[in-house]
Amino acid sequence: QVQLVESGGGLVQAGGSLRLSCAASGSIFSNNAMGWYRQAPGKQREFVTTITSGGSTNYADSVKGRFTISRDNAKNTVYLQMNSLKPEDTAAYYCNLVAISRSGLKYTYWGQGTQVTVSS
Repeated sequence: QVQLVESGGGLVQAGGSLRLSCAASGSIFSNNAMGWYRQAPGKQREFVTTITSGGSTNYADSVKGRFTISRDNAKNTVYLQMNSLKPEDTAAYYCNLVAISRSGLKYTYWGQGTQVTVSS
């Protein structure tokens, strides 16, 4: 069973920075992508960023130039460096792992979420 454990959330002033981490444990297919989604109160969960096992990245327009995703494949850990934070970045941030088996089956896993609050 795959588990995702996030850490690094907290309270920060606008313009500040935070770094989130997500460590995956268990049997993980090598063909995978890890990323982050977020959900603000009263809103739907939205895509933030993702990175494949090969290092390809994708970002939501709202965070381009401010957030950077990286990963350590040896540790099955993904990081999200968040700079120039804005109050609208306030949300619960969820780690996501999508893995593809050799037979082409897709498995999706979620972390429990970590709260990021940006004060104005």
